[in-house]
Amino acid sequence: MSSNPVFARLGTTIFTAMSALSVRHQAINLGQGFPDLDGPESVRAEAARVLMEGPNQYPLMRGVPELRRALSEHARRYYGLNYDPETEMVVTSGATEALADAIFALLAPGDEILLIEPHYDAYRPLAEAAGAVVKTIALAPPDWRLTAEALTAAITPRTRAVLVNTPVNPIGRVFDESEMRALAQALENSDALAICDEVYEHLCFDGRRHIPLASLPGMRERVVRIGSAGKIFSLTGWKVGWVMGPKALMDVIANAHQFITFTTPPAQQLGVAHGLADEMAFPRALCERLQGNRDALAKGLTRIGFGVLPSEGTYFLTARIDALLKEEDGANEKDRAFCERMVREAGVTAIPLSSFFAAGRPDIYVRFAFCKERSVIDEAIARLKMYFQHG
Repeated sequence: MSSNPVFARLGTTIFTAMSALSVRHQAINLGQGFPDLDGPESVRAEAARVLMEGPNQYPLMRGVPELRRALSEHARRYYGLNYDPETEMVVTSGATEALADAIFALLAPGDEILLIEPHYDAYRPLAEAAGAVVKTIALAPPDWRLTAEALTAAITPRTRAVLVNTPVNPIGRVFDESEMRALAQALENSDALAICDEVYEHLCFDGRRHIPLASLPGMRERVVRIGSAGKIFSLTGWKVGWVMGPKALMDVIANAHQFITFTTPPAQQLGVAHGLADEMAFPRALCERLQGNRDALAKGLTRIGFGVLPSEGTYFLTARIDALLKEEDGANEKDRAFCERMVREAGVTAIPLSSFFAAGRPDIYVRFAFCKERSVIDEAIARLKMYFQHG
């Protein structure tokens, strides 16, 4: 039997593999990035009310009007961006669906798409399934900076789209103004569009701010922005996302959306609309709590011997592991083997960073998620200390 080769060749994701190993060994899972605590009670209560009272039938394909209006106001309030809620946004069943909608709508077979590594693991298979040709820029540790030189070298006349994620999963970078202006200039010198994954927009630490590419001069009409209620309100299981951009692009994206999921449950949409209107203190408090978690984790890992890199945003912290590696069969242990050993013997789960690079390198870094209760992080540090310093 024939099948789509893009999906047929995909193995078990690193997240599934490491989470299964974590369960088997009863490890503390700092691998997969989902919070321990649910989001605001009033947001959940509003969704529950709608679930019981209705409506529970198909909402409008582009999303309930209340949520689209709330998203329009959110973009205006935080970034000075004006989007028509009727024609310039679509509510999706999670940000990954929004990515799929945008990629399938905006890319034709043979078009080039530029990805910036390391990146979220859904980008490449979605682009390849659309028939696009994937090109990459690899950011380099420890600074992970996006440079004008790399962009100029990578963008060609065949480049249809650049997929940009900031704040960056998995490395916790927040691209600064100079990097975003370099990207804007590279796009101005080309015919490319930008698909901007901004799901961690409210999780920027130490006073940093998220800069949407669409807010820079000349960029609004060639950028689509993707967001996530799951990240803003710690409700990842609700799978409510969105994409917004100029009408000409959004009409095509809406056409893709109608044949992928068509709609998203109305109760969750109305709960999120309430959150955007009345609960934006929650992401501010969440950001402060996560910054404290980051600091505690970084301090503990540094004392153990990990080489901790800065985390400027997101749920994630990257650490270099070469000072803690074992020699096996005359060769240095790589990051995945290190993570598997850490689960089995130390009882703590992380993700090998090489999984986010097509070339599988660099392979001396691991990613920890700190979107957990502080007691969980403290216990993970205690286990790692016991293993690496006393094992």
